[in-house]
Amino acid sequence: MAAEASWTFLTNHAHVLICLSRDPAQRMRDVAQQVGITERAVQRIVADLEEGGYLTVVKEGRCNRYEVQDAHYLRHPVESHRTVRDLLLLAR
Repeated sequence: MAAEASWTFLTNHAHVLICLSRDPAQRMRDVAQQVGITERAVQRIVADLEEGGYLTVVKEGRCNRYEVQDAHYLRHPVESHRTVRDLLLLAR
């Protein structure tokens, strides 16, 4: 039996963004479980994405709703001609 690969093509930042685009009211605990990282790591990633302008956090009572800013361009020079929207379309 072949060993499972220990790497993926997308970063945890991309995985978190994809999860939140699919369910904007999702709890960080649920995102962490889907991505396979800790809730604290999700919190750091959400802060990074918010600081970078890729995500807006909207308070709704005691909960948060996340708005993905999908017109932003990706950061790495190799894909900097593509938007977040392009990434999300691939992940559908």
